[in-house]
Amino acid sequence: MGSSRTFTWQCIALVAIVVVFALAAPAESKFWVMLTGLAAAAFFIVVSLARHQQIKRLAGEIDEVLHNGRRIDFSTSSEGDVAVLTNELQKMVARLARTTEQLEAERNALANSLADISHQIRTPLTAITLMLPSIERAENETERKRAVRKLESMIERVSWLVTALLKIAKIDAGSMRVESKPSSCAETIRRAIAPLEPALDLHDVSLEVNLDQGASFEGDLLWTAEAVESIVKNCMEHTPAGGSIEITAREDVLATTIDIRDSGSGIDPVDLPHVFDRFYRGRVQDNEHAGETSGFGIGLSLAQALVSAQEGTLRVANNPEGGAHFQIAFPKLVV
Repeated sequence: MGSSRTFTWQCIALVAIVVVFALAAPAESKFWVMLTGLAAAAFFIVVSLARHQQIKRLAGEIDEVLHNGRRIDFSTSSEGDVAVLTNELQKMVARLARTTEQLEAERNALANSLADISHQIRTPLTAITLMLPSIERAENETERKRAVRKLESMIERVSWLVTALLKIAKIDAGSMRVESKPSSCAETIRRAIAPLEPALDLHDVSLEVNLDQGASFEGDLLWTAEAVESIVKNCMEHTPAGGSIEITAREDVLATTIDIRDSGSGIDPVDLPHVFDRFYRGRVQDNEHAGETSGFGIGLSLAQALVSAQEGTLRVANNPEGGAHFQIAFPKLVV
């Protein structure tokens, strides 16, 4: 409204100036001065009106974008300054649309993650709550100790889940400090398997390690050990008693690879594309528990996040002879 009133007053002022100049001109040229002035004023008014309408339309479309989220087609704009402005606004609108979509996706992902986290923590906490009465009702010390061990196991699982979620949150937030320096494969694997040795004995799963002499990679030793530990833990939980896990490390001119193989039942082909998805719980393959889901669905996701943060890759496949095969690869920079 204000811009229209301003434009009207500008037109009136322009016509008034033309009339003043015509009246001030000599008598014999008044007519031509008036005619030329009015023609120039008419041309200016038409051009200005057209530009004013373009800007008004553009402002209306921007308002639609801001308030209604509507996508605008700017391809109908003509050449000139307004077209340049329109082109820049088109880029801005496209960028805003992408940002809005990303924020919406992140919001949905956060909501889903919170729901998953709530479910994952609530399940073991419910089990712990149900175990407490059994401890109170235990008829002898043996039953009480057995119930306490189960309770301790569930508490350890909740503690591990919370720790893993905090690490993933740090990775997602970009606040995890990753050191890139020559790291020994032998030391990495030693650190990875040390916390799991008691559990491997309890599960009756043997572990074999084969390394290239002096094999190393460019990355973070501690975080890589954490990734290897998560993978070995997953393999152990899916390998039957009497089974085995093999870790090999190889270094060549192109990359350093750490391969982890188990003698378990492998991964269901339906689950293979999703094993690294957060909170995805694959179906157990062995005959005794076929069709059941297992774990929290967070360990392998954590492993992939830790490796990816170092610009490495983590792949999984089934061994032709049986069992799962995980491979961590750290490519070497080629100059």
